[in-house]
Amino acid sequence: MTKNKTKNCKGKSHNHPPISFPFVSFISSVSSSLLFGSGFAANQDLKFHMQQGYGENREAVFRARGLSKVYRMGDVEVYALKGIDLDLYSGEFVVLLGPSGSGKSTLLNILGGLDAPTSGEVFFRDHNLVGAGDQELTRFRREHVGFVFQFYNLIPSLTALENVELVTEITEHPMLPGEALQLVGLSERMHHFPAQLSGGEQQRVAIARAVAKRPDVLLCDEPTGALDYSTGKLVLEVLEHVNRELGTTTAVITHNAAIAGMADRVIRLRSGEIIEVHVNEKRISPSDLTW
Repeated sequence: MTKNKTKNCKGKSHNHPPISFPFVSFISSVSSSLLFGSGFAANQDLKFHMQQGYGENREAVFRARGLSKVYRMGDVEVYALKGIDLDLYSGEFVVLLGPSGSGKSTLLNILGGLDAPTSGEVFFRDHNLVGAGDQELTRFRREHVGFVFQFYNLIPSLTALENVELVTEITEHPMLPGEALQLVGLSERMHHFPAQLSGGEQQRVAIARAVAKRPDVLLCDEPTGALDYSTGKLVLEVLEHVNRELGTTTAVITHNAAIAGMADRVIRLRSGEIIEVHVNEKRISPSDLTW
């Protein structure tokens, strides 16, 4: 990974309310990190070979081998992940599907360099993320990964355009902020503040912020979890559009099985293990999903 010269965010002159301390902390987190089992050995081998066959002619963006995460609370050990083997390929749209507590958010955070495994290896292309220092992980997140979370984390005293500018000002070759907002269908709303936007519009601003720096990978943690049915489908259409138009590898974690139909591949997790990998012969348009 090449070193990136971090640029200071340029101050804007507005009559907005002052940014409160929690949001100053959030801006700091933006600049430093983008904003911010084994008893199934035979099945794991089968799933791994299925993935290899699927990805024979595709570049693996992420490779995880033997990935485990253990949380210790006194004498109790809680296994969030148990020996995960996983490849994510360039340009694909993947849904990580499972109930609460299945380990999908833990897996996403490890892939994104926000958390570290207890054991195992994670490679982003030819870079081993395990054991990487804070500065190297910050550079990895800033240069290669876009995050979309269930809650939008927008700065309330900044417009949609200015929220996207927060990321473009610390990135070497970003999109124009207005271009990113146009990509998600918000060119008419870029000068509105978060309080003037619906939940779906706020989530689309968050997606624009994530893709504005042209990341290799977009990691989405329950992006429709706080939205109603119609608005959720609209946000999924935006994610599908970004994946198709920009070729950004996109991983969406969800407990909503209906979303699986729009993916190239569906990876089901339960109790910290991959229990099934399914390749969709044809992706369903988000507009045709029902739940």
